[in-house]
Amino acid sequence: MTDAVKGPAGYFPSIEKKYGRPVAEWKELIRSSPLTRHGELVTWLKTEHALGHGHANALVAHTLAEDNGR
Repeated sequence: MTDAVKGPAGYFPSIEKKYGRPVAEWKELIRSSPLTRHGELVTWLKTEHALGHGHANALVAHTLAEDNGR
């Protein structure tokens, strides 16, 4: 039996299915944005790319944590 993925990454399969882009592509969009603050990035994904709040939050949280070495 495998352990279920927890935390923000647990959203990744549904994000890919719902929005039709791989998570790596979303992370590149986040990293290429001139925005740097969590809330700004979440709002940007919601308004410019029509992501739901939970999906946008998960992508931003995971990406920023990776970039900060967490």
